[in-house]
Amino acid sequence: MNALAGGGTFATLPSLLAIGLPANTANATSNVALLPGAAASAWAFRDELGPVGGVDWKLLAIVNFGGGLIGSLLLVMTPTRTFDLIIPWLVLYALVVLAAGKRAAEWLAARVRIERCTLVGIQALLGIYGGYFGGGVGLMMTATYGLLAGLHPRSLFAPRTTMLAVANAAAAIVFVSFAMVVWPPCLAMLAGSIVGGWAGAHLGKRLPNGAVRAWTLLVTAATTVVFFWRAYA
Repeated sequence: MNALAGGGTFATLPSLLAIGLPANTANATSNVALLPGAAASAWAFRDELGPVGGVDWKLLAIVNFGGGLIGSLLLVMTPTRTFDLIIPWLVLYALVVLAAGKRAAEWLAARVRIERCTLVGIQALLGIYGGYFGGGVGLMMTATYGLLAGLHPRSLFAPRTTMLAVANAAAAIVFVSFAMVVWPPCLAMLAGSIVGGWAGAHLGKRLPNGAVRAWTLLVTAATTVVFFWRAYA
């Protein structure tokens, strides 16, 4: 799921909650479990990495890493209920922007000049979100890059998976340091995420743009429903 569109957290987190882990611990464990898969996907797409909206991907990665550290420290220090109520609206934003697609990007470009510092600033916010919770952050990156840089979801596989891996790595450092990871379920999911990350990335290279867009919209729509149900039901 993460390699093709994002949303892998929506498989791992409910499973960890179902076996009785507290929400914060489940979130931290899920993050560490998905890290190898994100790294495997990023490695598979490494030959497609390049600037995003005129910004060097390395600069975005550095900003994203810093944001991931901040977000994960916030998770350690604060309760999650308030943020749980905000998450559905963020994912809904991703769905609306993705559905509007290229037309929204063209409309925005005709009326607003997107400076590179805007993209860098938003990447920092995405990094903080990715470190704090991470659910749907890949979908949000796809939507935001498409809106600000006018890029198609297929062309975003490489930068998105790289940023996911960077944010996960930053958060993993904090979560492991604060002993928030429950290792038995983490190791089981970790093995699956490596296989899924590698296989999903190679599958994504063979899919046409239309199929990638349809899959991304489907995952985003399902994710939106799940998060609203989780927060407000």
